[in-house]
Amino acid sequence: MVDAKGRNMKCLTFFLMLPESVKSKSSKSSKKANASGSPKLPPVCYEIITLKSKKKKKMAADIFPTKKLASTTTVQQYQQQNLNNNNTIQNCNWQGLYSTIRERNSVMFNNELMADVHFVVGQPGKTQRLPGHRYVLAVGSSVFHAMFYGELAENTDEIHIPDVEPAAFLAMLKYIYCDEIDLSADTVLATLYAAKKYIVPHLARACVNFLETSLSAKNACVLLSQSCLFEEPELTQRCWEVIDAQAELALRSEGFCDIDAQTLESILQRETLNAKEIVVFEAALNWAEAECQRQDLTSSTDNRRKVLGKAMFLIRIPTMALDDFANGAAQSGVLTLNETNDIFLWYTAAKKPELQFVSMPRKGLTPQRCHRFQSCAYRSNQWRYRGRCDSIQFAVDKRVFIAGFGLYGSSCGSAEYSAKIELKRQGVLLGQNLSKYFSDGSSNTFPAWFEYPVQIEPDTFYTASVVLDGNELSYFGQEGMTEVQCGKVTFQFQCSSDSTNGTGVQGGQIPELIFYA
Repeated sequence: MVDAKGRNMKCLTFFLMLPESVKSKSSKSSKKANASGSPKLPPVCYEIITLKSKKKKKMAADIFPTKKLASTTTVQQYQQQNLNNNNTIQNCNWQGLYSTIRERNSVMFNNELMADVHFVVGQPGKTQRLPGHRYVLAVGSSVFHAMFYGELAENTDEIHIPDVEPAAFLAMLKYIYCDEIDLSADTVLATLYAAKKYIVPHLARACVNFLETSLSAKNACVLLSQSCLFEEPELTQRCWEVIDAQAELALRSEGFCDIDAQTLESILQRETLNAKEIVVFEAALNWAEAECQRQDLTSSTDNRRKVLGKAMFLIRIPTMALDDFANGAAQSGVLTLNETNDIFLWYTAAKKPELQFVSMPRKGLTPQRCHRFQSCAYRSNQWRYRGRCDSIQFAVDKRVFIAGFGLYGSSCGSAEYSAKIELKRQGVLLGQNLSKYFSDGSSNTFPAWFEYPVQIEPDTFYTASVVLDGNELSYFGQEGMTEVQCGKVTFQFQCSSDSTNGTGVQGGQIPELIFYA
């Protein structure tokens, strides 16, 4: 192209659709032209714009100004609307509000806009109708891909899913559309079921991680049952670790009564269960009562024995203390008269009768000890107590269960001590107990136990404290270590501000932590 002065010009040509007002003017002029015999103009008008080109080439970003990105508040507002299934697109150019495909996909989450399939999720009477987009779902799940694009693809526009809870299905959709994981204690199991059903492995892994971090004695039995159902061996192993170490808490939890019969049998036959057998027996009766309600049976002794079935003989009744059997199991009514007589003879007679019950005690767990001092000593003016607190902080790199402390005793002959032991995390009391132990005058350590082992999570500092009352002088530790390796567990120690009696990393009381791992 040549300008008015005869110079060559490079040009950029744009075909722009003119607005309706210009079109109408063009139409009028075209009618006049037709009336005068000129050829008819096309119905759509275009304008040619020529721009002078400089040496530096302009990129698209230079030509078209960048639009301001959507604020965090705007994105959260859309997501909240979507979650409530009440999203309305206010801006006709809503795509321009978001800079990434992830953000634009997030707008489509639980949105009727362009939805080409609907899911009726939940049990009858509790259903929720949720919109979906086949392409997005197929990209996120191989099951959805087969459902919509496979050889046996469904042509229906409405799919009923009665076996998944609406909240769990929404959590899965949120992950597929928004790449966000939103889990809660109330819905995580149902979400794991949905993730397994529709083969969304990364969401399933996140659910398992959530369950592992929230695992405790209160929910360990229920999670054990679910982990076996979902075929998650790592979660199953974590559940067994908690149940073994905190068996009495787990057996007395409400969740124990909700497990299935197969899980009940696996727990009752567990060799490493760290519990008194009377506690096992009482837990089995509580489960039987709940099972009678589930089966619409009256909670009679006969029905409880009936629903227990062969699991009854997995309870090691002959290993109970005689007082526990006489005052508990023998008077429960679930044992027959012959069984009660035979077990009494087992306790007392030289020639013991044959029993259907297992008569060997459970092995339980062997406690381990972490000793943090390399030597100990005593002096004529140390170690005194007078109601002051000895305290130390510690952390571990693997989950363990603290069962108690090993403590020093008297350096002036045998003596009895009263010990109030406590375990805290960031000031919150996790466990405490008041117990007594007898010191024989040696430099050995003597155990003081918690009522139940306390679960300790990795990479967090906990505070171990003791207030002793007894002989004024005792042994004390020296040459303390900041890090101690005990089997596969590494302990780290640091001084505690709660310590008012001189105990610290280098010396003092609480020489041992007694734990299960």
